[in-house]
Amino acid sequence: MPNDAAVFFGEFLRSPATIGALAPSSPRLAEAVCAPVPERGEPVVVELGPGTGPFTAAIQRRLAGRGHHLAVELNERLAGLLAARFPGAEVVRGDAAALPSLLAVRGLPGADVVVSGLPWAAFPPLLQRRLMDAVTAALAPGGAFTTFSYLHAVPLPAARRFRSLLAERFEEVVPGRTVWRNVPPAFVFHARRPRTSF
Repeated sequence: MPNDAAVFFGEFLRSPATIGALAPSSPRLAEAVCAPVPERGEPVVVELGPGTGPFTAAIQRRLAGRGHHLAVELNERLAGLLAARFPGAEVVRGDAAALPSLLAVRGLPGADVVVSGLPWAAFPPLLQRRLMDAVTAALAPGGAFTTFSYLHAVPLPAARRFRSLLAERFEEVVPGRTVWRNVPPAFVFHARRPRTSF
């Protein structure tokens, strides 16, 4: 198995705008981000930007063979690594902005949970909105969206813009505690009940 940190860093060097971090997320951050994934029933769980798979592993543990786990990864090398490592997840190499159609072609209803590892604070305004359009269109009415932000990015304009976008698109947005055991430290956003009009 390749060293995940080395693989991740290599892909960051090739495409820093889409990878958005120097190292994979820690298991602590993965558990915090994936907390909304139901531990019973047959949920549809979508993962955006899984990278080397720390969130994928946490989702698979919580699902324990139930439901449907769709992992959407733009990077070809990382998508191949994920598909080999996590046979219980359906890994798709594709654009997160195409999420509604990715679900539709599989006959899947709206996602119960969307877990995002995308670097939102690295995206320009139009891309943030296009991706959020896809997320809210794909979520079931009572669905949950969960993502994270690096602590050092909090004052950046793009991060502030993303927080405003979350408040605009969801009825409830709850920031979690800081996960210090991550490089760099990060905190989680849990958003629920996507707004149907904005």
